[in-house]
Amino acid sequence: MSHTIIDIALLAGVSKSTVSRVISGKGYTSEEARKKVLNAIEELQYKPNGVARAMVSQRTNNIGVIIYRQHHPIASHPFYGKILDAILIKSESLGYSVFVTTDKEMSMKSADFMLEKRVDGLILISRLSQQVIGHIDTFNVPYLSVNGTTEKNDVIQIINNDRQGGRLVADHLYQLGHRVINVIAGPQNHRSHKLRFTGFCERLTELGGQIQKSDIYYSPTSTFEDGYQIIKNNWNQFSSRKPTAIFATNDMLAIGAMQLLLEKGLIIPNDLAIAGFDNIDYSKMSFPPLTTVHVEKERMGEDAVVLLDKLIKKEKVQKNFAEYEPKLVIRKSTV
Repeated sequence: MSHTIIDIALLAGVSKSTVSRVISGKGYTSEEARKKVLNAIEELQYKPNGVARAMVSQRTNNIGVIIYRQHHPIASHPFYGKILDAILIKSESLGYSVFVTTDKEMSMKSADFMLEKRVDGLILISRLSQQVIGHIDTFNVPYLSVNGTTEKNDVIQIINNDRQGGRLVADHLYQLGHRVINVIAGPQNHRSHKLRFTGFCERLTELGGQIQKSDIYYSPTSTFEDGYQIIKNNWNQFSSRKPTAIFATNDMLAIGAMQLLLEKGLIIPNDLAIAGFDNIDYSKMSFPPLTTVHVEKERMGEDAVVLLDKLIKKEKVQKNFAEYEPKLVIRKSTV
């Protein structure tokens, strides 16, 4: 039989409000009344359900995660999946349950869904829009962003220094003697791909190199399939230009391109070097293993939960901007 605080109050001979104060730990209760309530709880083997706890504490111990991403995969994506796994693991350790949803259009529906669930806070991943941010602000629910930025200075933003990562790749390829370098640039409406591409081109120019328009292949997505197809569709132009290296703005594009190059009989890196970005698990399993830029995916997810927990508890957070420095991981696809 499931008991309620009314049953406890009757057995202990106190009011319902006294029972609520004892359970929540808030408000004054005499030691005598407290002992009566605790004895009644033990006798009835009372366990408050989630709704009752939320009514007493004004918290549900649920947090929401919204991933704003136009293309699948999402939960199984080798980049976003790592962030999500870290969020789930850290949330469990802090006593939170997690609702996860995705949104291709950056609409209000996903935010409304989470707010209907009465989540204590929100983690917004990837693309952001000022319209969505403004909508969430009206509900006075704490939130932060991961791998996405907003013009609002009071929003905690957890990001990777993607521009610097692009510069690291340019340094590496230039030092190896590469002067004709092609770039496979992922969607330029995505902050990360744009900054990686920008940083690479900036640094190569500073070193005295050049990127011509014909050396750049823009990809509509960041998938293996598009990395493969872009080189295949532009093979005549690609082979006539004779690049000695390729930089792709994420690992999946790089591995897709590498597959096509291997099918064409090229030996990597002897005939052509290739580098990616993200250091996903597949990058060290590719043939040859892929030179890439490491992004702190797990740390992003863990820190997001820790910081959101502080916001929910109304604790002070030192700064609103966390930018992690990338690290070049050199493997056999370039040396």
